[in-house]
Amino acid sequence: MDWGAFISNVSAVAIVLFTIGIILVVIEMFIPGFGVAGISGTVCLILSVLFAANSFFEGLILMLGVFAIVGVLLGIVLNSLSRGRMSKTLVLTEEQKKEKGYISSDDLNYFIDKEGMAITDLRPSGSADIEGVKLDVVTDGEYILKGTKVKILKVKGNKILVRKVIN
Repeated sequence: MDWGAFISNVSAVAIVLFTIGIILVVIEMFIPGFGVAGISGTVCLILSVLFAANSFFEGLILMLGVFAIVGVLLGIVLNSLSRGRMSKTLVLTEEQKKEKGYISSDDLNYFIDKEGMAITDLRPSGSADIEGVKLDVVTDGEYILKGTKVKILKVKGNKILVRKVIN
């Protein structure tokens, strides 16, 4: 295949579709969504290859070549993301232990009926220290000053309801 002759015969429509296809695929990689941009980009890429071909057979060969190149590049990118330098920023390697202050929503029920101190003003949300653990809490509408003793009434998901302790 004479690549110089091929490139000189490529129409502007094929070049525009190819460029739009690449842009849409890149957008799909960085902006999560339903895949509309990725699917549209793939369709644009396929159409650009078909418009660039002189015959159906030539288009088929070009398509297979494009899919092979995209497959290899995708494999390299995925391998780099899982094992390369990028994986250190994308993958959590530390354990989130309770001793370090990490608590799952299932563990929050442990704090029901426990008392602690408001470490920020609760208007109506803020933070409280309950048994040495800093928690994001809300009141049932009342304003509670920083340093006031509070008691956890109930937990619903990640929402912790507190009330001021009255002596």
